[in-house]
Amino acid sequence: MSRPVPVPDALTAPFWAAAARCELVVPECSACGLRFFVPEPACPRCLCERWEYVACSGRGTVYSVTVVHRTPGPGFQTPFALSIVDLDDGPALLTHVVGCDPEKVEIGMPVRVVFRRLTERIVLPCFTPELIVDSGA
Repeated sequence: MSRPVPVPDALTAPFWAAAARCELVVPECSACGLRFFVPEPACPRCLCERWEYVACSGRGTVYSVTVVHRTPGPGFQTPFALSIVDLDDGPALLTHVVGCDPEKVEIGMPVRVVFRRLTERIVLPCFTPELIVDSGA
């Protein structure tokens, strides 16, 4: 059995369309400039209903992590690292950290976005550890 997949709606369709192009976007308020996630009808800071999706760098830092060992439903492979990632130029996202042993994901770890295809139309933004090059200094 396959895992559940998101169903885009009027608020989230542009997010999922961008993800399908391997682009990470978040809502940004036209009035106060707040970048927020998840998409809401109005800005959570000033309640302005005028916002638009803007591109993010896709880089961030792990704020919190838990390693899930018991599958939350059919189609999930365990263990996996479920994390809150603080984006460098945006809000925090609840996401998966992939591309490494889940037990090695740590708070403060720099990460970058990668995209995992779930279906023909749905691509999920996940994060992977950012390679840090030691300059030898």
